[in-house]
Amino acid sequence: MEAIRKQASRLREQVARQQQAVLRQFGAYGDTDINMNNDAELRQHQKLEKLYISTRAAKHFQRDIVRGVEGYIVVGSKQVEIGTKMSEDSRKYGVQNTCTSGNALSKAASNFARARAQMEKECGNLLKALGTQVTEPLRAMVMGAPLEDARHLAQRYDRMRQDAEAQAFEVARRQAKVREGNDHPDLAFKLEAAEAKLKDLKSNVAVLGKEAAAALAAVEAQQQRLTLQRLIAMVEAERAYHQQVLQILDQLEGEMNFERQRIEAAPSPRVENISAPPSYGDVNGASTSPVQNGSTDSMGYFLGEVMYSYQAESDVELNLSIGDYIVVRKVSNNGWAEGECKGKAGWFPFGYIERRERVLASKTYPGFASAARKEHSPAAFHLQSVFAD
Repeated sequence: MEAIRKQASRLREQVARQQQAVLRQFGAYGDTDINMNNDAELRQHQKLEKLYISTRAAKHFQRDIVRGVEGYIVVGSKQVEIGTKMSEDSRKYGVQNTCTSGNALSKAASNFARARAQMEKECGNLLKALGTQVTEPLRAMVMGAPLEDARHLAQRYDRMRQDAEAQAFEVARRQAKVREGNDHPDLAFKLEAAEAKLKDLKSNVAVLGKEAAAALAAVEAQQQRLTLQRLIAMVEAERAYHQQVLQILDQLEGEMNFERQRIEAAPSPRVENISAPPSYGDVNGASTSPVQNGSTDSMGYFLGEVMYSYQAESDVELNLSIGDYIVVRKVSNNGWAEGECKGKAGWFPFGYIERRERVLASKTYPGFASAARKEHSPAAFHLQSVFAD
C-alpha cells in the first residue's frame, strides 16, 4: 500500500506540472501564487515523504526485533526446561549411585548437575532481561501515540495538499474563462470565491506541513535513539550471559578432567615400603593394643571412603573394596590405620582411603552407625552427624 501511495503521489505531481505547462502556454496560469508546486512547497512535501518512509521503516524494524526476541524467549524457555530436567537426572544419579570400582562418575554427574543448573539459571535471567529491556520498550513505541499521531498529521497534510492542487486547477480554469472575454457576473464572483478558498488551503497546507514534519522528525529521532539503546542492551545481556556460562564450563571441565585422571591413574598406591601393621589383640573387639614401631595417633573417629581395593595378608588386616566406607578409629605413624568395615575390625593402609564429612545412610551397611556408637566416646557419638538422610 505504501508503494502504491508513493507512486500515486508522484503521478499527481507529474499531472499537476503538465497542467501548469498547458495553462501557461495559453496564458491562463500566469499567477505564480496559484501554483501549488513551487520550490518551497515541493521541498516541504519531499521532506515529509522521506520522514514518513523513514519512520515507517524504523517501525517495521522495531516490530521485527520484538518478534525475533519473543521467539527466542519461547525457544529459550523450552531449552531451560529441558536443561533443568537433565540437571535433576544427573543430580539423582550422582547422589544415589556409586560404582563398585569407584565414585568418579557419581562425582562427575553431581558436578555436571550443579553446573547445568547454574547455566539454566543464567539463561533464565537472560530471557527475563530480553523481555523487560528489549521487547517491552520497543513494543510500547511501535504501538505508542507519538508515532501514530505524527503519521496521522502527515496523512492529513497529504489529503489537504491534494485538495489544494485540485482547487488551484479550478482557479486556473475560471481565470481562463474570464480572460476569454465572458463578462458574466457569476464568473467573477465564483473566481473570487475559488481564489479565497485556495488561499486558505495553501495557508493550512503550509501550517500542517510544518507540524507534521516536526512531529515526524521528533519520532524519527526517538526511534533511532531507542532502537540503538535496546540493541546495545541486548548485546550486553547476551555477552554477560556467555561470560558467566564460560566460567561455569571452565570450572566444570577442570572438575571432570580431575575425575577422569583418577580413573586413568594407577589402580592402587605402592605399599611395599610400609612395615607390617601393628599387632591387634582382638580384631573384632572394641580396643586395640598397638605395640610395633611406636604408637598410634588418635585423630578422633571419622569416616573414610575406600579409593583403592586391598587384599588382606593376615587375619588382623581388612579387605577393602572401592566405594566401601570405614569407621576409622586410629591412625598409626607407620602408614597403617585401624577401623571397622562391614562389621569387621582390622588394620589397612591409610593411603587407600580418603576422609569424608558426609555419607548417605543408603551407602552403608546395616549397623554402620552403631560401630561408632558402641564405643561410648564423644568422638564416636559425634560421628553420627555425618550421615545424610
